[in-house]
Amino acid sequence: MKTIAFIGLGNMGGPMAANLAKSGFRVTAFDLSEVMLESAVANGCVKAESALAAIENADAVVSMLPSGEAVRTLYLGVHGLIQAMRQEVLLIDCSTISANDARQVIAAAGERGIGAVDAPVSGGTAAAAAGTLSFMCGGEAGTVASARPVLEAMGSNIFHAGPAGSGQVAKICNNMLLAIHMIGTAEALQLGVDNGLDPAVLSEIMRASSGGNWSLEKYNPYPGVMEGVPASRDYTGGFSVALMLKDLGLAMDTAAGSASSTPLGALAKNLYQLHGGDAVNSALDFSSIQNLFRRPVGD
Repeated sequence: MKTIAFIGLGNMGGPMAANLAKSGFRVTAFDLSEVMLESAVANGCVKAESALAAIENADAVVSMLPSGEAVRTLYLGVHGLIQAMRQEVLLIDCSTISANDARQVIAAAGERGIGAVDAPVSGGTAAAAAGTLSFMCGGEAGTVASARPVLEAMGSNIFHAGPAGSGQVAKICNNMLLAIHMIGTAEALQLGVDNGLDPAVLSEIMRASSGGNWSLEKYNPYPGVMEGVPASRDYTGGFSVALMLKDLGLAMDTAAGSASSTPLGALAKNLYQLHGGDAVNSALDFSSIQNLFRRPVGD
């Protein structure tokens, strides 16, 4: 497997495509954003004029798109790629979408004899850049095994969650928990700051204590505490509030379908909805939920 078509070059997809190129794959890249596309070219990818052109000689197609609608349109639309793909091509969709959307795409690929997996990711933009993402894969075991060399060029943890759609279920469970502990971390940090503690000192204490969690250790939401995270660059360049709300919506839809009780997930969605109620906050990284708890200057 030498040539990879990569479609969707945003904050996550761009670094992922770059890591494939660094690993020796020939990456034909496409994105609707010319800026993102040129960035990918600067990082070793080959520019494609369209998604269809990108897959022309590809051994595998990797997509990283923002919604289920975008994925369905790309693969199943009037000019959907599945109808143009050779049977030998492997389809790897890394978008976070509903399990039903993933199953629909994989089933359509299977009808043409094309192997496909849903492989959403975890780890954020830092892990995407470092090539240390976690992939949660759904699909047949043999197909997931075939995808492993491609995924290992972008990540350090490859999990086979189960049959088609299972990767998406694992991802929304993970992101629901992420939202919950990010909110809890922000709330606890603000309580300490409001009572005179240095947020960096409090973070160090909690990291080494029973309150330790990924948000504290890898993605601290309080400005100035940790270098290289969105909180230290005005909450820009990360996983947006809008995307977290999308994922929490998927989690609530899934919970409704299985009659599962998710009261903390529902509360997290409500709090992110409250925080992301305007276009400015909606575009910020999800760790900006810290601002929901911070007092206005002068209070």
